[in-house]
Amino acid sequence: MARQLEEQIAGRFAVGRRLRVLDVGMGRGAQALRLARAGHQVTGVEQDAAMLASAREALAGEPEGIRERMRVVEGDGRDTGVHFLPGSFDVVLCHGVLMNVEEPDALLAGLARMLAPGGLLSLLVPNGDARAMRAGLSGDWAGALAGFETGPYRLRKLTATLAGIGAPLHTWYGVRVFTDTAAAEAAVPDDPETLLLVEERAGRTDPYRGVAALLHLCGYRG
Repeated sequence: MARQLEEQIAGRFAVGRRLRVLDVGMGRGAQALRLARAGHQVTGVEQDAAMLASAREALAGEPEGIRERMRVVEGDGRDTGVHFLPGSFDVVLCHGVLMNVEEPDALLAGLARMLAPGGLLSLLVPNGDARAMRAGLSGDWAGALAGFETGPYRLRKLTATLAGIGAPLHTWYGVRVFTDTAAAEAAVPDDPETLLLVEERAGRTDPYRGVAALLHLCGYRG
């Protein structure tokens, strides 16, 4: 997914521009650090104490220039309006967080307000449209039946939500198309890059991306 994000940033912003990035639910800070190393000014928000400790430890091991470009904030992603002014960021990331909050639409609206005009909103969510198929492939027939029911995180609903908050969907990718359903005895290639290339290709190609475990959605502030 890092390659997909880099692709969107490269296609949207001038080469060499130092972006203001907000990573909500930064976890251990791997993505935030990657962007700070690339020269961007990054603010990571996380409320889990263990994750915060790991992120701060990782940051402490970086060169001074990178440490100066990255700020770690303890807080809830739903409280971005408390910490930051609207329009403060060029890129806002929210990866693997929405499914853990009670009112994801409210969180999304708050994140969109943080974007400057032309800014990128990057989301990683479960793919509700693939629940039935992926459960069926694993032999979970009750889960497959339940997967047909309407639920959150379906592409059509998310597309409408992003349009409604002023960050309409620009493009989307599938993440973990094959790896979640591969047989347990499937061999890992000697060159892991081959596996990455397969997933990368499938994640941007129909119909494969539509049955991925996760969706990576990229919306832009008008």
